[in-house]
Amino acid sequence: MKNNDPRAWMWSDAVQMLARAERMHRQMFQPVAGRRTARAPAWEPPVDVLETQDALLVLAALPGVDPEHIQVTIDNGVLVIAGERVRPPELDVAVIHRLELPQGRFERRLALPAGRFEVRRPAVVNGCLTIVLRKLA
Repeated sequence: MKNNDPRAWMWSDAVQMLARAERMHRQMFQPVAGRRTARAPAWEPPVDVLETQDALLVLAALPGVDPEHIQVTIDNGVLVIAGERVRPPELDVAVIHRLELPQGRFERRLALPAGRFEVRRPAVVNGCLTIVLRKLA
């Protein structure tokens, strides 16, 4: 028998959506697979990529990362965003109740669309690294 009460199916949908969000959150902070060196990246920041007529705009979520610890390069048609979130010294002596922000080295590689690009104006605004890639003729 099908339940026609909207509260029942809305609740079921909400529970499923929360479970999916929790799975996505855990996946976002999993270590990068296949890299085993001491300085290997430990995590990948989530990104948004937008394209306009003359540029690509890349936004990478990097809250708490010092802009001095971020490198942006283009390597064979791949945008590489790398750096490090320095572990706060308080972690050595604090009682940790919750620790969700990933620490240590990060790297994100994004295949760019066909064409040539120039990195312009990388800046950190409101915890997001904003990179403008100008399209070259």
